[in-house]
Amino acid sequence: MHSDHVYPAPAATPRGLVALLACASGLSVANVYYAQPLLDQLAADFAISPGAVGGVITATQIGSVLALLLVVPLGDQINRRRLMLAQIGALIAALFCVGATHSPAILLLAMLAVGLLGTAMTQGLIAFAATSALPQERGRVVGTVQGAVVIGLLLSRLAAGLISDLAGWRWVYLGSALVMTVLGLILCSVLPTQRPSAAPMPYPRLVWSMFTLLKQDRVLQIRGMLALFIFAVLGIFWSALVFLLTRTPYEFSHTAIGTFGLVGVVGALAATRAGVWADKGLGQWTTGVSLGLLILAWFALWLTPYSMLWLVIGVVILDLGAQAIHVTNQSMIFSASPDSHSRIVGCYMLFYAVGSGLGALASTALYAAYGWTGVCVLGAGVSVIALGFWAVTLRYIPGTAEQPATCT
Repeated sequence: MHSDHVYPAPAATPRGLVALLACASGLSVANVYYAQPLLDQLAADFAISPGAVGGVITATQIGSVLALLLVVPLGDQINRRRLMLAQIGALIAALFCVGATHSPAILLLAMLAVGLLGTAMTQGLIAFAATSALPQERGRVVGTVQGAVVIGLLLSRLAAGLISDLAGWRWVYLGSALVMTVLGLILCSVLPTQRPSAAPMPYPRLVWSMFTLLKQDRVLQIRGMLALFIFAVLGIFWSALVFLLTRTPYEFSHTAIGTFGLVGVVGALAATRAGVWADKGLGQWTTGVSLGLLILAWFALWLTPYSMLWLVIGVVILDLGAQAIHVTNQSMIFSASPDSHSRIVGCYMLFYAVGSGLGALASTALYAAYGWTGVCVLGAGVSVIALGFWAVTLRYIPGTAEQPATCT
């Protein structure tokens, strides 16, 4: 494959390219989440109080939002291959900085950079995959890449726990920097050129055009709100689970808790099929069934104190339902013109970020007040609201991804 090859091409996307984009996406997104099981070690190493060390996560999330607003839209204006190679180079530098610094201030700045660049890489790769794919295979291609993102996110917690137990937390980031360096060399040698088809525009207008797209595209509005609900549900679950399992009677280690990410992979892999169904015009049917699964999952999770088997069942169902909706969402929103794919994915993921943040905040507050039962009631309640929202909005958008609707 020559580096001057230009996509989109009339042929189907090569499987090797899809596999590379999927692998790169999973590795990129993992960098944003490595810190979650390492907070106690970071607090000790940098003499940060337990109450304030959450700022490390906040820094990465701020970086993620800045990436969605300020960096991801550039994919519609700049050669995406060149943009991603520049981003991965900067990400490698930020990872080395995290692994080497002894200053709390530099740690926070480097974590912000990791959140920004890891998110920009991930969403840029998804937009690259969507633009490379033919319309009739777009759901399958996006579903494959998105499945890898979910797997990378889930396994990041386990990988960070294992590496930190074996070699210390710094090697989580130094090791990742080495892995990303190898990935960067591979991308440099095989990633095809993908020149933007959008008309050139000034940078401020490019960023503002994201909100214009949101105002005009009803599919993006509705599927974005569904994303907000489902990622609030996931934020509610994962944020409270740590508190439940680290305390009596479980008292699990961080590595043991991270292994529940392996359970979630089962659901995530099954959910990649949702993209194929969306290609066949079954996106709305998939969404309705998946929202029903979310509600069902919370009944299983509520029974966790009686048996850990219920937790395993609940995690599989929860991740299956949530990721099936996420894959369907992306298949449907990418039905818009390819010259705005980067801005569309950036806009959509803002809903994701808001939902995740609100879910985590509400979850920890409710767990402190009402325990695990309160968390399960909250999660089930948000899932029911999401189902109601989907039912009410069914008449506003068509069931197939090939017929985007716009607001007038």
